[in-house]
Amino acid sequence: GGSIRQPAALCGCVGLKPTYGRVSRYGLVAFASSLDQIGPLTRTVEDAALLLNHLCGKDARDSTSLDAEAPDFTAALGRDIKGLRIGLPKEYFIEGIHAGVSASVKAAVERLAALGAELVEVSLPHTDLGVATY
Repeated sequence: GGSIRQPAALCGCVGLKPTYGRVSRYGLVAFASSLDQIGPLTRTVEDAALLLNHLCGKDARDSTSLDAEAPDFTAALGRDIKGLRIGLPKEYFIEGIHAGVSASVKAAVERLAALGAELVEVSLPHTDLGVATY
């Protein structure tokens, strides 16, 4: 896993892994059909939203594609996030996190709070089983 989000994080661009079935996988060389997904790697969030507006939709050539109307992904751009609740899993902030990653996350949390989001510590007690489940 990580063929969208990890390269984006390492290259300083936007990577978005869509909800499974939202984007057709037709033409993709399958590795594991339950895991393979197509998603945008772009310079900006707006570019990713614009691209998703065109990628999403039912594809008769892909039985796993979602037969549902896709939202306008650009509609939320620039929207006020005051009062938006964002969960921060305490199990993700453990010893051994790279200092640069920790600093980036801290800066993002501070920015979200400054914009009015409500940051809430949550617990995902089975986080340790994630790799085995994958």
